[in-house]
Amino acid sequence: MFYYVYILESEADSKFYTGYTSNLKLRLEQHNKGQVESTKARRPLKLIYFEGCINQQNATKREKYLKIHYGKMFIKNRLKSYLTGQGCKSTEERDKRYKHKDNRLFRRVPVQ
Repeated sequence: MFYYVYILESEADSKFYTGYTSNLKLRLEQHNKGQVESTKARRPLKLIYFEGCINQQNATKREKYLKIHYGKMFIKNRLKSYLTGQGCKSTEERDKRYKHKDNRLFRRVPVQ
């Protein structure tokens, strides 16, 4: 059985909630129905990140790590494009650096 460490973002106050569960879909429903005391007043919540773990012990350790300073830095770095609203780079931006040749991407080498 897999366990999942997850991060929810409150649409009410934009704060994060970190937890773990063996049933991610059910747990998200519980959060949004107000059945979880710690997030009841912060609804609605949306899932912004999750990781799969092989067992409950690993999930607990990972959850604790993500709640400390270094874990929060990891998440902010991991979700940088989401948090800044920049999203993925467009195809046009990518094509400025790469060119297509036989349906493959090649890195452009600057001419000197």
